This record gives sequence, C-alpha cells and structure tokens, in this order.
Amino acid sequence: MSSLHHGSLILIFLASFILILNEKVSSVSPAQAKSKVHIVYLGKRQHHDPEFITNTHHEMLTTVLGSKEASVDSMLYSYRHGFSGFAAKLTEAQAQAVSELPDVVQVMPSRLHKLKTTRSWDYLGLSSSHSSTNLLHETNMGDGIIIGLLDSGIWPESKVFSDKGLGPIPSRWKGGCSSGQSFNATKHCNRKLIGARYFLKGLEAEIGEPLNTTEYLEYLSPRDALGHGTHTSSIAGGSPVVNASYYGLDADILKAFDKAIHDGVDVLSVSLGSDDILFTEIIKPDSILIGSFHAVAQGISVVCAAGNGGPSAQTVENTAPWILTVAASSIDRSFPTPITLGNNRTVMGQAMLIGNHTGFASLVYPDDPHLQSPRALFIPCPALSLRIPPLGRPTFKIDNCLSISPNDTSVAGKVALCFTSGTVETEFSASFVKEARGLGVIIAANSGNTQASCISDFPCIKVSYETGSQILHYISSTRHPHVRLSPSKTHVGKPVPTNVAYFSSRGPSFPSPAVLKPDIAGPGAQIVGAVPSSDLKKNTEFAFHSGTSMATPHIAGIVALLKSLHPHWSPAAIKSAIVTTGWTTDPSGEPIFAEGDPTKLADPFDFGGGIVNPNRAADPGLVYDMGTADYIHYLCTLGYNNSAIFQFTEQSIRCPTGEHSILDLNLPSITIPSLQNSTSLTRNVTNVGAVNSTYKASIISPAGTTITVKPDTLIFNSTIKTVTFSVTVSSIQQVNTGYSFGSLTWIDGVHAVRSPISVRTMIKESYANDS
Repeated sequence: MSSLHHGSLILIFLASFILILNEKVSSVSPAQAKSKVHIVYLGKRQHHDPEFITNTHHEMLTTVLGSKEASVDSMLYSYRHGFSGFAAKLTEAQAQAVSELPDVVQVMPSRLHKLKTTRSWDYLGLSSSHSSTNLLHETNMGDGIIIGLLDSGIWPESKVFSDKGLGPIPSRWKGGCSSGQSFNATKHCNRKLIGARYFLKGLEAEIGEPLNTTEYLEYLSPRDALGHGTHTSSIAGGSPVVNASYYGLDADILKAFDKAIHDGVDVLSVSLGSDDILFTEIIKPDSILIGSFHAVAQGISVVCAAGNGGPSAQTVENTAPWILTVAASSIDRSFPTPITLGNNRTVMGQAMLIGNHTGFASLVYPDDPHLQSPRALFIPCPALSLRIPPLGRPTFKIDNCLSISPNDTSVAGKVALCFTSGTVETEFSASFVKEARGLGVIIAANSGNTQASCISDFPCIKVSYETGSQILHYISSTRHPHVRLSPSKTHVGKPVPTNVAYFSSRGPSFPSPAVLKPDIAGPGAQIVGAVPSSDLKKNTEFAFHSGTSMATPHIAGIVALLKSLHPHWSPAAIKSAIVTTGWTTDPSGEPIFAEGDPTKLADPFDFGGGIVNPNRAADPGLVYDMGTADYIHYLCTLGYNNSAIFQFTEQSIRCPTGEHSILDLNLPSITIPSLQNSTSLTRNVTNVGAVNSTYKASIISPAGTTITVKPDTLIFNSTIKTVTFSVTVSSIQQVNTGYSFGSLTWIDGVHAVRSPISVRTMIKESYANDS
C-alpha cells in the first residue's frame, strides 16, 4: 500500500458527498430560500479572548437583526482563532446591511466545494527499503508532526491508523476528538488519529433540514462514508490521522481552517477546489483562500489540489501564491491485463483484476442503434459525441453506457464495451453495468486517459479508443461475440513512462497569470489507499483511486517530513525547496509527458517545477523565502489599498509607496504573461546549505528571448546569508507568440536550484501616421 510514515499525526476535516448538496439545494422552496448561509469576514483577530470575539460577533449581528435571540438563532459559526468572522443565515437585504457595517471586510454567500478526486512512495525514494539516509529515515518518519486534512472523514478501524509503537501525543496539541454516529471518540481516536471533528451546520442550514443519513449514505460524525478522506489520509500519513469534518460548504470549511489553526497543526492537506480562484474585490474570495492565508501567516503549510479539469489550459485551481498547488502524475507501474476475443486475438488493457479469468462470456456493445456497418463512413458530429475510427471500422458513440438501467437484460451476465469521455463518465459507466448485473466492463477512453479510475470491486479494464475500436470491429463482424478477461500482471520500472495525468488541471493561472501554477506534481494516478468497509467491524480495505486529491496528500506528507527536518523553515521556504528540486525527467532519466489531446512534453503549466523529489528537497542549497509582508504586497498589486490590507493581518504592514510589480514577488519561478520588448525583476535567495558557498547562474532562455542575470555569481559566507539578484528578459520576436519555457538554475557543484521560466511575448501594435 502507499502509506508513508508511521510517526506523523494527521488531522482530517470531513466533507459530505457532493451530490447530497446539489440535490437537496435544488429542492429548496422559494420561501425557504429567502435566508441563505453567508460568511461575514472581519479579517484579523481584534482580541485574544475567543469568548470576547464571539460576543462582538453577536453584537454586530444584533444591530442588523434587532435582538440577541435572533442573532443566536441566525449564527452558525464564530470564527475566532486564526482570524475573525462568522457564518449566519441571512436574507440578501440583511447581508447587504451587514456588509455596510464599518468593521466588515467582506460578506459572501457560502458556496460548495468539490472533492478533487503502494508503489508511489518507492517511486519517490521514500520507502523503508530505500537508503537509510533518505528523508524518511532522517526525520524518524516525521515523528511528532501533525498533518491536518480537510476531507470526507476517516474510517478509524483501518490498520493504517494504528498507534502501535507511537509515543505520547505532542503537548502543543490543543484539539479534540468528537463522538457521533458510529464514531466513539474514546475508542476510535488514539496516539495516531489524535483528533476528529465534523462541521455540518452550514450544510444543514443550506438544505433547510437535518441531514438524512438514511436517504443519503453519510454519518453524522467524523466517520467516512464516501471513502475519499480515508484514502487521502492513508496516503499522507500511512498509519495516522486527526479527523475533523466539514461538508463541502464554505461556512463549514472556514470553521475547519479556524479550528485547525487553533488546534496546532503543522501542515494542512486540502483536496478541494472551487470556481472562484482569485483573492480580489472583483472575484470574491472563498473559504480556502481566506483560511489558507491566515494558516500560512501562522506558519502552517497549506497544500491544495490543482483540480481535475485537465487537459485544458487555464483550469488550475487554488492559485494563491501562499498555497502549494499540486498536479497529478503517474508512477512507473502498470497493470497489463489480457483481453482475449472470441477469434483468439488478444489485446492488452489496464486493470487490477485478481483471481481466475472469467472464461469466455458474451460481449456486448450497449446502444446498438448507433453501431453502424463496418463499411459505413459518417461525418463527425460533435453534438452527438461521435468519433470516426479508421476506414473499415464501425463508428462508436461516446458515453454509450450511461443509458443502461438496472433492469437492462441485454447486459446481464455479459461483458459490456463502453466508450467514455472522462473520469466521471468512466466511473458511472462501470457502475451502471454492474447494477445491470453485468459480468464485467471494458472501458475505452482517450489514449491519454487510460488511468481513469474504475470502481474497485468489479472487473473493469481500460483501453484506448483505438483498441476499443478494434474490439467494436470484432463485435460487429460476428453474430455471437465472446471475450475472456484474464488476471492482471504488475510491471514496475522501465519501460513504464511517467506522465502528467490527463485529468490534472493545467496552467497558466487565469486570475493571476504571473504566478506559476501548479507548483509541483506528485503521484495521483492509480494510487492505492485505504477505503471504508461495508462492515463496521472489519478493517478498512484498500482500493486504487486517481485524482489530484491523491497527489495532494503525497506532497503534504513530504512537507511534514521537511517540517520535521527543518522546523524553523517557513511555508514559503518549504515550497521553494520542493519546487526548485523537482524532477524534470523521470527518476530513470526518461522525458516526462503530459497526457492530453495530443500528448506532449510536459512544461511548467503541466507540472510546475516538475515531479516532486523529496530527498533533494531536504537539502535544496538555496530557498526563495517569503512571509506575510510579501503576500500583502502581492494583494497590493491586485488593487487592495492600505485600509483593506489592514484587515487581513495583525501585523502593521502597508502597501509600498510608488510602483510595485507582481513580477517581483519572491516566487521560486518566473512567469511573464505579457513581455513587451524587455522587463526586469528581482529575486532574493537565502543560503540553507554550507555556510561558505558560491553559486553560478545557468540559464536556458525561452525561445525568442534573451535573459541576463546580475550578478551571475552569488557568494555566501558567515555574514552574507541572503543575496538579491535581478533578471532581465528581452524579446527578440517581432510578433505575438504563445508561451515558451526555460529555466534559471543556481549551481554550486552540489546543488542545482532550478526555477522554471515561462514567457509570452505580446508586441504592442503601432500604426503609421497617414498625414
């Protein structure tokens, strides 16, 4: 399995299944919809007494609602630890009135967030079988570091959450463990799973009634019904977890952040995303942006999923510069699975089938009216989702299995061939075939997306569209098509390539294109982890899942190890160490590709600094460090003034006078979205290696540009620990271009501190004077 370290402690915040809220909210009547959950954000804490803060929140709400009783009835949460604010049920008019009060920074409706849903640690060089000098051993498996996960809960019976061999809970831990439905705090929390909380007031207020756990598979407790949180937490900490739970609504998520800051976590892993991804007055901030800002200001690293909107550009989420945003990659493992057709031809797919082969069974292509003669040729019609294979093969319909009903007798006892358009459609297609009592399913997906997850307890083999078309040709050429599905084999190492996963969201960042996102990629395709059992008395079983949700806890686990090794490093320093040491080829030296339409060589918009390399990140040589002041200056470049900035932090930080460029933000990367002739920017690096060190610049200029660095040699000693340098990028293009990529690497003979560079030339048009 993919457990990492036995020593780290984990915190999880529970999220409900996305479909619950979608369905329930859509059924709320107009009368019920008059009051909705709103978040009133007040910025920094004005007092250190939590009870005093809560009282001021009630006083503020009372001025609008008219009575203390109405305030108590309306307020769901008081945020009083990492920042100040509250969540309350308000009408639009009441929300407007609250927004006009003098101390209010922002009032925003609470929105829904989506979950961004072994061999991986061996692949990264962190298993116990690797060198005794690797990061895992150097940090005693991250002993004493507390990881918080905002996710769908935990299945505490799993052996991966055992506290066997662990010492006492760290004295700095201020959290607790909440009992609830099928979850006993005394029984289920231990020295590994040191805390568990769940937050659902926001969800229940939004749907207008208590959550019906009979109608919807869920627990009113930290227990995980969905399985997402159990899987991600078993990746991040192996045998660990602190579980608090929220239900996917802004108000509940923000409370989870608030409590995590109070409880004393070191790292937060957030496998969630939203559509509003910029912290500005134009696009309203959300709970992840606000909560993560205050967490990082308290020294807590926040690791977030990039999203599963790939392979399209500008789909990356969680784009704030203080967040470590994670893309998903594959690992050097495959599961070749033979598919033997009735004509004795065998093709290969990917699956995790164990046991005996199925024997020859009937093979069916659901939705037969769309199966055309092998000789027919039709014009492509995107609206009908039709794909045209090579001449001589039948046309197939995308997502042909989504119309299968549980009573579909044409599928019962047979293997179905399904063509799918994406990850969700793959999961639904397999589920529908299973519900119709099918024997198994062959999923044909885009050739760059054969890693899409199937359901774990049903024979499901993935093939490319090309292979699926070959199978369909066989079906159309015989009256009684048959197929045999054989057990999978496991292949590790060469020639299995490392790719950025098809589904992984891509840059550039739409709201803030000068900030490179994603930051780094980690294993997120076909990752094994713990999942809930249908029997509460049984240990959790294991299953393979794919998504940036799976990549995020890998990086969070590595951050925890780095935090253990370097306890005084800031979140920015840890992020820099990870970004500047990433693999840009796979561990065996082969190129890394980005799956897509078509597949291409990966670039920084696919994987940021590369594939995470934890052992090199432990000793990066130099780091690009930042603190709250730098993030405040970033907000200044977005148009925030001193009055607004004052609300964000307890520190007396103001916007700098004069012009200030977002390009000067001390990121471990350089992204210039609109280069006109020439531009200069500054960076500073801090030496975290040998005291006396000399680094020289090695530059790979993006195509169509020239780059100069001054100085091009950095000298550090006992008195010089931080050095500032300038970078000038000039265009030699005469026309507008797309992005091109390069790098700046500081080399001292031991370390190679690499910053990815992304540049797009945008030449201003000039017009001659007619007169």
